[in-house]
Amino acid sequence: MTDHRSQVELSAGVIDYQDTGGDGPVLVLTHGLVMDSSLWRHVVADLRSDYRCVAPTLPLGGHRQPMRPDADLSMTGIVQIVSELLERLELSEVTLVMSDWGGPLLLASNGASSRIARLVLVSCEAFDNVPPGLPGHMVALAARVPGGINAALQPLRLRPLRRSPMALGLMTKRRIPHDITDAWLAPALHDRAIRRDLRKYAGSARQGSRELLAGTLRLSGFQRPALVAWAAEDRVMPRDHGRRLAELMPNARLVEIADSRTLIPEDQPARLAAEIRTFMKETA
Repeated sequence: MTDHRSQVELSAGVIDYQDTGGDGPVLVLTHGLVMDSSLWRHVVADLRSDYRCVAPTLPLGGHRQPMRPDADLSMTGIVQIVSELLERLELSEVTLVMSDWGGPLLLASNGASSRIARLVLVSCEAFDNVPPGLPGHMVALAARVPGGINAALQPLRLRPLRRSPMALGLMTKRRIPHDITDAWLAPALHDRAIRRDLRKYAGSARQGSRELLAGTLRLSGFQRPALVAWAAEDRVMPRDHGRRLAELMPNARLVEIADSRTLIPEDQPARLAAEIRTFMKETA
């Protein structure tokens, strides 16, 4: 099966996405700050034989095409981009899978979830954990200072610095391959307009925290199946949040993934794929 690497023009700008195609149930997989759809490469390789996997690259700093200058890139603005993407691609009965960035929780909690059949929450922002941990706070702080985003990013040209606690050091137990982090960082390192987009999102962290807290609490009304997969050694997303999320949603189940930090798709992709497959079969 050949991937379809495509683009779709939305109100905010052009969004790139990877689509494995096929007639199986649809998984839509989202990523976090200064990443792209390749976060899911191992999980997609495992699941693609049975599921159609659609993985967009959202305008969170790892995107290659700047958004329109007037685009709303707050948390709710990017959530609207995800919603519009589902509509434009005519995706229904979707299992929405999120890692790190918690924005998709709002899509499920705001009543705009007619296209969403299930949720999979993979060690992600929830409640008031915005910006999350030391890495998130450093980006938010940089966004408040003129030229701060550029100053924060440029040292990451040096690959060893990417493992610092202020970058990816707290996010994974294992080193992410250099070619992957090169691709994640290149757009923001080289394109001022991409840094503008990232600054718009990171600079709205206080607003995002309020929105996500309210949205998380509204998940008590989400009646559809949900899987909460949380990293047992997470140092960015509080371990207690996984339990609280699973208790909040009426039809949710919690699994803890051992030997992993926040980016479970990097640390334990096979275990995560197996849990998603089991969840999909149990809730078919």
